[in-house]
Amino acid sequence: MTTVSTDPRNWNVGLIGYGEVGRILAEDLRRQDVQVIAYDIKLRSGQAGGALRDHAAQHGVALTASHADLAGQADLIVSAVTASQAVPVAQACAPTVKKGAWFLDFNSASPGAKRRAAELIDGKGGNFIEGAVMTSVPPKRIKVPLLLGGATAEALAPMLVELGFDAKVASVELGVASAVKMCRSVMIKGLEAMVIEAYTTARAYGVEDAVLASLQETFPGIDWEKQGAYFFQRVIEHGRRRSEEVREVAQTVREIGLEPWSAQGTAERQAWVADLADQGLFGAKGTQTFARSADWRLEADRILASIRKD
Repeated sequence: MTTVSTDPRNWNVGLIGYGEVGRILAEDLRRQDVQVIAYDIKLRSGQAGGALRDHAAQHGVALTASHADLAGQADLIVSAVTASQAVPVAQACAPTVKKGAWFLDFNSASPGAKRRAAELIDGKGGNFIEGAVMTSVPPKRIKVPLLLGGATAEALAPMLVELGFDAKVASVELGVASAVKMCRSVMIKGLEAMVIEAYTTARAYGVEDAVLASLQETFPGIDWEKQGAYFFQRVIEHGRRRSEEVREVAQTVREIGLEPWSAQGTAERQAWVADLADQGLFGAKGTQTFARSADWRLEADRILASIRKD
């Protein structure tokens, strides 16, 4: 019998991964007086850990010492880490997960990875649910469209809605929700990479205005100037995480027997931009100059300057 309350407002929600997504969820849940605990491996580091501890103190979030510590206390665990850590996190939580607790996997992992993680959690008496986040979290925050999958997804969905999530069940079969997410990411993350490649090349040849005018004529529903700036910003700031996600996308494609040429190229471009960001090309992270230019041309010029220097 479950030991978890059927009233989600009485839950202790555990967030594994206290990055951008984790902090947004913490803020929105705490506004409703929901109890929140969190763990992130960056808590072990100096400056990054200090910033996370400051945020947690400001919003009344209790930090735990480990994955296992959090799993032993939480009624709902939300795993929001890098894609490559989805299965290791489930493995770290499984031994201490509460009987009947919910484990909501927010990670952009392949259907195969979701199934492996589910075996670990369900095997210890928890309820694994895959959660496919269908667009960028920051604009919509907790209301970001969320597709659920798993045998008990239909039971969890209304309780998540009560907490403010925009959650809908995609399937009781694991892998369906993540497949929707992964296939969408072939397009969305690929478009980001293509925009950076095309715009930067157009800038080098001095034909960017003509290229954007042509795109505007072909796809008049998109503001290509504004969209380009947004894509540059998101990849510069989150390219490392995105590259890992797209490697999972490539694995999803590979699992059906198709060679993921597009996804592999996208992952390489996203990682390449992340490398430049780590080198400080776009300014220091956390400053107003980092990935905050409304003009993508500034970022393209920085990329070109780096290439020509090499």
